[in-house]
Amino acid sequence: TIGYNHHFGRNREGSLELLKELGTTYNFEVQEIPAFRMGETSVSSTKIRHAIREGNIQLANQYLGRPFYFGGEVVLGNQLGSKIGYPTANILPENEFQIIPKTGVYAVQAIIDNKVYNGMCNIGYRPTVSTDDEQKVELHIFDFAQSLYGKRVEIHFVDRIRDEYNFESLEALKEQLKKDEIRCKDILGHSTSLVN
Repeated sequence: TIGYNHHFGRNREGSLELLKELGTTYNFEVQEIPAFRMGETSVSSTKIRHAIREGNIQLANQYLGRPFYFGGEVVLGNQLGSKIGYPTANILPENEFQIIPKTGVYAVQAIIDNKVYNGMCNIGYRPTVSTDDEQKVELHIFDFAQSLYGKRVEIHFVDRIRDEYNFESLEALKEQLKKDEIRCKDILGHSTSLVN
């Protein structure tokens, strides 16, 4: 089964017709999936990936028909978030080729041990507190105090709320995180939960 506009091989010269010919020779069947449309727009995996990379999570979610998500393991971080009242779980995506949304702060729902929690996620380089130039995925779960090290977490992205900024102080960062939390709780309060 292939998509309606699938091409493969050198310079994408392979086509549906070539696959059908190869199918006759090598005894396999080819089925083409027609274009999926949302109104006047055809939806493709390329458009979905582009929306995710641009941080347009609402559009990606519309295309997907569900929230975009990925899973990963909680790994040890520098624990700075705990010192300013916003402890974060540092997530190492389980797929090394995982598409990661554009840097910024997102309203998310996380699944941990089959339970759903509301929270916010920062994707970026943490310019206020770090100079290591390594992108991180940091999850803060609202009203949650358990240790998550070594656990698998699934992060479902609901909406992007802002860009990542370099704040002049930890206090300024903390004040912004309070605003982010209020905004995320409002967004998540109006969205459908992942479980009934």
